[in-house]
Amino acid sequence: MKNKKWDLVALASIPLIMTLGNSMLIPILPLISRELHVSSFKVSMLITVYAIVAILLIPIAGYLSDRFGRKKVIIPSLIIAAVGGAISAIAAWLTADMTAYWIILGGRLLQGIGAAGAFPIVIPLVGDMFEQEEEVSKGLGIIETSNTLGKVISPILGAALGIVLWYLPFISIPVLCMISLVLVIFLVQTPSKTPSNDSLKKFLSGTKDALKEKGRWLYAIFAVGCICMFILFGVLFYLSDTLESKYKLDGVLKGLVLAIPLAVLCLSSYIGGKVIGQNKNRMKWIGFGGMALITICLIITGFSSQIVFVISLFSLCGAGIGSALPCMDALITEGIEKEQRGTITSLYSSTRFIGVSLGPPIVSLLQHVNHWILFGMMAALAGIGGLLILMAIKPSAENA
Repeated sequence: MKNKKWDLVALASIPLIMTLGNSMLIPILPLISRELHVSSFKVSMLITVYAIVAILLIPIAGYLSDRFGRKKVIIPSLIIAAVGGAISAIAAWLTADMTAYWIILGGRLLQGIGAAGAFPIVIPLVGDMFEQEEEVSKGLGIIETSNTLGKVISPILGAALGIVLWYLPFISIPVLCMISLVLVIFLVQTPSKTPSNDSLKKFLSGTKDALKEKGRWLYAIFAVGCICMFILFGVLFYLSDTLESKYKLDGVLKGLVLAIPLAVLCLSSYIGGKVIGQNKNRMKWIGFGGMALITICLIITGFSSQIVFVISLFSLCGAGIGSALPCMDALITEGIEKEQRGTITSLYSSTRFIGVSLGPPIVSLLQHVNHWILFGMMAALAGIGGLLILMAIKPSAENA
């Protein structure tokens, strides 16, 4: 792994920067709503449209990466993400109100296209780089930690930039994408591998066969990834809106509060990647434990909206998500042959983006209806995720 240290640094910059490009907006969504004179639901669409287009295009990016090579997909995707970010920044700078909103939304859509071919392709590329399963697990732990580190930094950075200029987070996105692009071009040495020459029909048939053969545990992992991201982004949206509307907390202080559960998630993700090694039974039970912790915390949260109480329980939820996700990443990467790894892991990434896209708008609709209904619904989803891990993932059988 030491020989691949700089490769991992460059690859880890992708989830870090893609996460910053999306999550930096969360603490300033109320500010954007006021500046553009749009509703909280409409402003939540800036997160959702990014995720929806990624959901649709990630499987295509996975196929292209299997066919032509990972790096050949990642590089143009980073350029597209930078262009989308630049369009949003220019619109925020030069236009106003609904005109600005719709152009920014278009830029976010383009940014989502770029994101589809960037972060999701990193996961199979790490799997390609190492032969030993333990090294794959450690590498994926670093990637997931970088992803969660981006989530920790993003509310603080987004809030700080928003104080200076409300659209400064939009301006930072193309700059960050270009930094990652340079790192990937010069530092990442892709493994010598002959790209697949299979036709699309043969490729789709092989993917269908893989899903048919291993679908039981694959679909469970897909669902768990979706649930974790739904809860994470739903909780972040809830906190961002509540801290500002109810407690009049904004700026960097608000960003620091949002970063607390994310910092716990980041630490848990890093430790999880170290602990699981190549032991698939350990991956299953740590993943189950993480989902059980999330379920319990969300049930308790339903009984009180007192902010210190809520943030404390959200931090424990972060520990649960940080424990579960590296286990799911490792199980799916190590359980699939390299020839189909790009497509299958891309399908997994798509389901995670489904959670990202649904979290903010659903929470925006439910948070003013009933506190218990909101958190009871999320607790039920986490409980379903835990049961899926328990019942569908059997390392000694399907994916050992």
